[in-house]
Amino acid sequence: MKAVLTIAGSDSSGGAGIQADLKTIVAHRLFGESVITALTAQNTTGVAGVLDVDPAFVGAQIDAVFEDIRPDAVKIGMVSSPAIVRAIADGLRRHGAANIVVDPVMVATSGSALIADAAVDALVAELFPVAAIVTPNIPEAEVLAGMAISCAADVERAARLIADRIVAAQQTAPDFVDSDAPVPAIMIKGGHGVGEPDAADDYLRLAHGEHVWLRGPRIETCNTHGTGCSLSSAIACNLAQGFAVDVAVREAKAYVAGALADGLDLGRGSGPLNHMWRYGPVPC
Repeated sequence: MKAVLTIAGSDSSGGAGIQADLKTIVAHRLFGESVITALTAQNTTGVAGVLDVDPAFVGAQIDAVFEDIRPDAVKIGMVSSPAIVRAIADGLRRHGAANIVVDPVMVATSGSALIADAAVDALVAELFPVAAIVTPNIPEAEVLAGMAISCAADVERAARLIADRIVAAQQTAPDFVDSDAPVPAIMIKGGHGVGEPDAADDYLRLAHGEHVWLRGPRIETCNTHGTGCSLSSAIACNLAQGFAVDVAVREAKAYVAGALADGLDLGRGSGPLNHMWRYGPVPC
């Protein structure tokens, strides 16, 4: 059985973060492992508190995982401090991790901030260069690219700017040796919408600059808690099974669309997805 490691924060309500990741991994019939970066007190209506894990203990968790059941892919989600970012980057480099998916989680679905501003630069410098793919949503892409996004052309320009920022980070790294090293694929998720109100079109820029729009209809639901976490975990699952990046993304998009469309309705706010939708109706 292939194994997938999620490095992320814990969501006490079970809809996002580590909990959503592990559900997604199990739904793909793979073995899930976890490194917890933070504890959150949250539910479908918002985040009441965040407690970071000590960076050294984050590194200890990574060592424990890789020294026993080595993961075939790694998904990185909520990382709220530069010190934790560095601990993760050091650990992944130390163990030669592959198939790394970085989901730069900055804001919860409820609108609550989940990451310190200083951690954004650390993400770009330390984790983006080792990733196979980075998966920001529209607001996150605006922060990373330093520009507003209001149309499809803006999305494409933002992806180029993020790629340029990663290249600059690679070239200033102490161990930089290869000026032709590819940047990770960049997937700008379209769930927040640009242009077409009835569409949820994602933009994928591959490592060497090839690009494609992944078209899809918007699924009308207010229950979207953990959508980005689940998508990035599904991509990691597909990479672990040997799919190329573009195929891994398409399959993950279809999985999340099904989980949204299933219509699970829990909580008083933005409810979670049904991660197990492929396995039949939820029992009453």
